[in-house]
Parts: sequence; structure tokens; C-alpha cells
Amino acid sequence: MQSREHWEKVYTTRSTEEVSWFQAHPEQSLSLIRATGAPHTAAIIDVGGGASRLVDALLSEGYSSLSVLDISGAALAACRARLGSRAAEVDWIEGDVTRAEFPAGAFDVWHDRAVFHFLTEPGGRRRYVDTVLRAVKPGGHVIVATFAEDGPEQCSGLPVMRYRPDQLQAEFGDAFTLLQHEREAHRTPAGKTQSFVYCLFRRESQRPG
Repeated sequence: MQSREHWEKVYTTRSTEEVSWFQAHPEQSLSLIRATGAPHTAAIIDVGGGASRLVDALLSEGYSSLSVLDISGAALAACRARLGSRAAEVDWIEGDVTRAEFPAGAFDVWHDRAVFHFLTEPGGRRRYVDTVLRAVKPGGHVIVATFAEDGPEQCSGLPVMRYRPDQLQAEFGDAFTLLQHEREAHRTPAGKTQSFVYCLFRRESQRPG
């Protein structure tokens, strides 16, 4: 995982609406979270959520057990400031997802838009998947969005991985069933178009092997 210092610099030198991954309306993420059928009381974590507007939208839709994890404290602070008094309704977690420790079965829904593709080393990806296996309840859902196979090769000055849905399935393994995948042509604040792929997995009840 890239350094905390890198991401702190990004979020202390640029507006949250200027970063290339900014979305004013995270419709694809919301659509897939709704598709899980999770109730409004479900425990949902947005990994790498930082200053994303997804938590705002989830609160507005009545979801009541929300967590946001990000490696950048500055990103989390920007999101808390934007939410104002509503920030108290969210559990804010500053840390590296590949090193995070969660209770077993802590979450019903795991959402990650644009973190997993920064994990260019196999060891980091294995730690990430192991964390998901522990943290998501059997029968829960995992939504991961990365650059598609025709997406950028770098983001924020860092190398990234690009995936097809079957490649993401291979990374997560047989403990996860791919239920749905969607493509998105993301328009950056600078006017460029980036190809994303979103995958919705179900965490199976038994870990193979």
C-alpha cells in the first residue's frame, strides 16, 4: 500500500472536488449497495472512502450503521467537516486497509471504489482479501470497483492494476461468488474519461480449504 504521507499530501494540497476520482453523485455504488438487499440497519463500510460523497448519500437514504476507512486523516477530516453534525452518525477509521483488524463478521456490506487497484504487490492483495474474509459476514456482500482493463495505468502519480471481472474474481477466490458486474465511464473533474469495472460478490458461508 502506498504511504500515508502520499495521500496526506494529496488531500492537503488539493480540493476534494479536484481529485480525479471525485464523484458528485456515486450512482453506481448506490445501485449495487441497493442490489445487495441489505436493510437500512446493515453494517456497511466504505473502504478508502476518504472524502467521498457516498456516505452522505447513504445517510440520506436512511442507512444507520456506517463506517468509513481511509489511510488519510485529512480526507476523513474533510468528510466530517462536510457532514457537520451528521458526522457523529458514522464510525471513522484512519488506517491502512491491508493492516486493519476488524472483529470477525463485523460488516454486512464492504464497499471499495478505487483502493484495490493500488495494490500492485501480491502480498498486499492477499492481506486485503484475508481482511475481507474475516470482516464480512458469511452471506454478506463485497463491492469492489477498480480501473477496467482499458483504464489508466497510473493514478495520482502511482502505478495501478487494471482488471476484468474474471480477474477480480480470481484475486478474491472461491470464497466469493461474483453476482454482478458493471462498467462505468467515469468523467474526471479535468474532463478525462476513465474506464472502471464494478464487481458485486457474495461472501460464501464456508472458506474453501
